[in-house]
Amino acid sequence: MREFTRLHRRLHPQAQAKRLRTTVALALAGGAVMAVFKTVAAIVTGSAAMAAEAVHSWIGTASEIFLVAGYLAARRPSDDAHPLGYGRESFVWSLFGSIVMCVVGAQVAIWRGITQWYVIEPPPEYRVGYAVLLFSLVFQCLSFVRAVRFVRERAAERDLGIFKHVLDTSDSQLRAVVTGDFIALIGLLIAATGMGLHQITGEVRYDALGSILIGVLMGTAGLTLINLNRRFLAGVPLPAERRDLAIQAIEQHPQVERVTYFFAEFVGPDRLVVAARVIVAGDPPQTELARILHEMEERVMEHKAVERAVFALAAPEDFERLRGHLPPG
Repeated sequence: MREFTRLHRRLHPQAQAKRLRTTVALALAGGAVMAVFKTVAAIVTGSAAMAAEAVHSWIGTASEIFLVAGYLAARRPSDDAHPLGYGRESFVWSLFGSIVMCVVGAQVAIWRGITQWYVIEPPPEYRVGYAVLLFSLVFQCLSFVRAVRFVRERAAERDLGIFKHVLDTSDSQLRAVVTGDFIALIGLLIAATGMGLHQITGEVRYDALGSILIGVLMGTAGLTLINLNRRFLAGVPLPAERRDLAIQAIEQHPQVERVTYFFAEFVGPDRLVVAARVIVAGDPPQTELARILHEMEERVMEHKAVERAVFALAAPEDFERLRGHLPPG
């Protein structure tokens, strides 16, 4: 059981939680500042692409507020009314942020591009817009690099690539921050390209197309995050490879002969509920069996990844299945 504890204890140390809070706070503060600058630049230049970027930043700021609310709600300790804790609230708040990005942000940006499509006017002076985009790009790169470094460390603990970890992690705040920073970088490049082509060619449709593409980008990212949060709200089990490692660790307990049933599901950011049925070695009395099971539950719940653990003795049909009298099911 010590191996099982070590396996999960490294997954959610307090230092990583503190770094995640710092990453989210940086994204929130930076997003708000960038939103103000982009709004001013959009008013000065009249650029549809810049206006879309301003909307993107305001939506991102609102999403970050939802993430902070989810972070605080999810880390409340469990109580009698919520024995599995409040972790799933993280998925709910992240879902709200994703919906805002998909519905409000995408709709406003696409509509702004459509209304700008047939406008006939000479190219405006974009120097203010370029300066704001350059400043935003530098800040966004710093934020994205910080987020990627954090994800790389978390992914390395599970021997996963960065991209796969972002898609698979139960930490919806981390996924939202990385995704938000990534599409923000793409949005800045789209806005700069649209404004530049408008200024070079005199064709306003390039600027309008930039706004539409930024809206499509927000809509695609929002739909992806909505689907991932929906999955975790419905219930996502522990991945097969980590499940096998957990079973092996439990079976290393000197008094466990075999694990006949194991189930683990995420109930929050890196938070699991674990249930297992085991065959206890020998023929100890009932009171000793109860003590062994209770000890195993306590040992598993020592690490930060498990919110609740429940162990029980193997059912008679488990014995039959192990003897081959019943087909596997």
